Amino acid sequence: MAAARVKKLKAVAEQMPQTREEVSENIHRLGDIQREALRLETRMNDKIAAITEAEMPRITELKKEIASLFKGIQAWCDTNKASLTKDGKVKTINLITGSVSWRARPPSCIVRKPDVVLEALHNLGLTRFIRTKEEVNKDAILADPKAVTGIVGITVQTGIEDFSVMPFEQDAGVK
Repeated sequence: MAAARVKKLKAVAEQMPQTREEVSENIHRLGDIQREALRLETRMNDKIAAITEAEMPRITELKKEIASLFKGIQAWCDTNKASLTKDGKVKTINLITGSVSWRARPPSCIVRKPDVVLEALHNLGLTRFIRTKEEVNKDAILADPKAVTGIVGITVQTGIEDFSVMPFEQDAGVK
């Protein structure tokens, strides 16, 4: 059986202005389109804000009810944990309308004020608990690109130019 043939789609030809006047007109049109898109986004966000404001009181009530129900379920299950888990032999209990389970989290390490902790570890000679990160110094490479010429994996890019179009806009200073 022959493999399915992949068709290449040709790229859509872009509008390329032919004169300076056409470029100026296209920049004007670009600004108009950007402003229209911004107006649509603003209107959309206003609608989202109105919907959120209208629904938030009910959502808040429901979240409070959820929290209350959850606490009650957890309290009852914790009280009856020994019988539900058959003295720790079972971790998940299937009830008629759902299940409850207990899972022990793996150990975790929380470090507050890492600078103070690092200093204490150094002072106590516990450097095995300190990780040293090695990374390529890109600033040094950019300062002396000839020194790394020919090294596989390092490419120093120069002369890259970004192009941008900024239609003129009036700013009323409203933020």
